[in-house]
Amino acid sequence: MATIEAENMPMKKLKLFSLTWPIFLEVFLFMLMGIVDTFMLSALSDDAVSGVGAANQYIHIAILVLEVVGTGAAIVVSQYLGSKRYIEASKISGLAVTLNLGIGLVISAGYLVFARSMMSAMNLQGEVLAYAEQYLSIVGGAIFLQAIINSLAAIIRVHGWTKQTMYVSLGMNIFHVVGNYLLIFGKFGFPELGVQGAAISSVISRFLALIVFFWLLYRVMEYRVKFHYYITLSKEYIGKILHIGIPAAFEQVMYQACQIVFLYYATYLGAEALAARQYAMNISMFTFLFAIAIGMGTAIIVGRLVGANEKEEAYLRLFKSLKSALIFTLSMVILVMIFRNQLIGLFTDNPEVIKIASTVLLLSILLETGRTMNIVIINSLRAAGDAKFPVLIGVFSMVLMSLPLGYLFVFHLDMGLPGIWLAIAADEWTRAIIMYFRWKSRAWEKYALVPPEVTGTPHTQEN
Repeated sequence: MATIEAENMPMKKLKLFSLTWPIFLEVFLFMLMGIVDTFMLSALSDDAVSGVGAANQYIHIAILVLEVVGTGAAIVVSQYLGSKRYIEASKISGLAVTLNLGIGLVISAGYLVFARSMMSAMNLQGEVLAYAEQYLSIVGGAIFLQAIINSLAAIIRVHGWTKQTMYVSLGMNIFHVVGNYLLIFGKFGFPELGVQGAAISSVISRFLALIVFFWLLYRVMEYRVKFHYYITLSKEYIGKILHIGIPAAFEQVMYQACQIVFLYYATYLGAEALAARQYAMNISMFTFLFAIAIGMGTAIIVGRLVGANEKEEAYLRLFKSLKSALIFTLSMVILVMIFRNQLIGLFTDNPEVIKIASTVLLLSILLETGRTMNIVIINSLRAAGDAKFPVLIGVFSMVLMSLPLGYLFVFHLDMGLPGIWLAIAADEWTRAIIMYFRWKSRAWEKYALVPPEVTGTPHTQEN
């Protein structure tokens, strides 16, 4: 067995803050990649921003599909680490990389072949359509790189190495910014490629990050992944990964699919509303940033506690995390509301776009508080093995409630873009209240993936 590094802390020494602050910075840097594209492309035109924003809806869906394996593997590995079954954790890690690579290659092929028809289906026209097609073909065609990154990063994080994944994200973003500058604007002898340049820069930065993540994987594991683990398909492990991963990814895909429908609604509101939506979404991402970090950090701890059969401690951990996340989100929302005009002005000087975007940002206090509760609680439910319940509630709340509400607000009550924001907020709060009482009911305790009778017995030798 490989030597366990000092940073590979035992379960009881994993502290939320030490896990969360690197995740916070990593997610911030990941979001910054999209912001940098938007900010730099805004120097070209609002059409370029709208096209890339529309293409990114499909990119985000692909990434969420790839999290079927990444999320599932992370939770299964976390519970096996909690029960000290290190060989199984290593086998699941190798299997996860191979599964996600296969899925990623299929998705990449689909984007290469159907990019134009997919973007045309979103009611895009003219230059916006051309920009969207360019971006989706290049970034989507190489999405298999992100597939492998998703699996590797998730596995590395659950071992407690959140700081290292943050450093990789930092390096990736620095390279991406430099690449954007060179390839979008044609500096220092490089070709001036505009939107294509941003896409190529994104692909190259992901490839370099992938190499570093593989190197980290072989430093983090208590029992290192052997080559035959990558090509050995275990029905038991695949079943456990998919038991968590499919519901988790389906819920997220369903959410993003609803966002595409809302984007479709927004296309009927005019070019200004479409650009305002993109700018407002970019700013809003930073209001729930800490909630994402807290949710991921809490899930790592909850997964290990459940694997170790310490369910009372897992139950109490959620409420402490939720309180911290809500305090931070409210603080950020208030700042955004106060400085909303100045923030939007960083992206555009179009007064109509600024007016629309500033109006919807005022609604952040309704939307982001509910979203924060969902992020933290649902992450913990998944980590405990209770992945199907959030999906079932999501079908009702997202599809059957928020989409009709959005249609009513936009097309019948003429509320414009704020109507879309209110429909999304209604969904977030409906699910948040139901998820809170699900955790309180402790029904999740019966979904542990590691049988209690083997918990606590170290498995450090391969059969």
